[in-house]
Amino acid sequence: MPPRLYRFVSNDILIKELCARITILASECLDKHGYFSIILAGGETPRELYRQLRHITTDWQHWHIYFGDERFLPLGDAGRNDTMASTVWLDYVAIPRAHIHGVPVSDDVNTAAAEYAAILQKAPGFDLALLGLGEDGHTASLFPGNVPRSRPAALAIAVTDAPKLPAQRVSMSPGCLSLSSAVWFIVSGSNKRKMLEAWLVGAPLPPQAIKPDAGIDIFTDLDI
Repeated sequence: MPPRLYRFVSNDILIKELCARITILASECLDKHGYFSIILAGGETPRELYRQLRHITTDWQHWHIYFGDERFLPLGDAGRNDTMASTVWLDYVAIPRAHIHGVPVSDDVNTAAAEYAAILQKAPGFDLALLGLGEDGHTASLFPGNVPRSRPAALAIAVTDAPKLPAQRVSMSPGCLSLSSAVWFIVSGSNKRKMLEAWLVGAPLPPQAIKPDAGIDIFTDLDI
């Protein structure tokens, strides 16, 4: 099914709407099965959303946090996605540390991917995956021309030749991201217009490999 597109007149309004929707979805999931499990996007696009989420009212004790991808950098490095999420959001709320499931640090990116896959295997389920779209068409650390087509059962994969530094990364696989009950893309900024338009007309970009049963929702401030 084609993605559902939601347009907003500004990034500020988009972020406020997403924050409200996440608050409602978290409440519904907590009532339904006692936890809320969310996969976080990295990069700069969701930073303000995360900053606003720290102010919502929710049962943080039953949230579970996962990461769609991670740069293969030392723990605490400013370039890591979990560092960004922690400094603007997670350090301010009462999510148990055991419920924040970061990509393990290892001497080898393949080992880190295998260890993260083992963590994901134990996940209770994924209620929501937040993803972005790069100006080159990538999402998570799945890059155009480099989306894995083998090992379909793998939950996490090692990326060793990403066209953006650092070249080594760990990413959830398209199959793993497709397991989420809801998949929401945040696409903000004029530099994303070309790739969003290409995706919507069927270009073979990495988002096409993510196929959740409920389909994909795109939230954008682009008038297309």
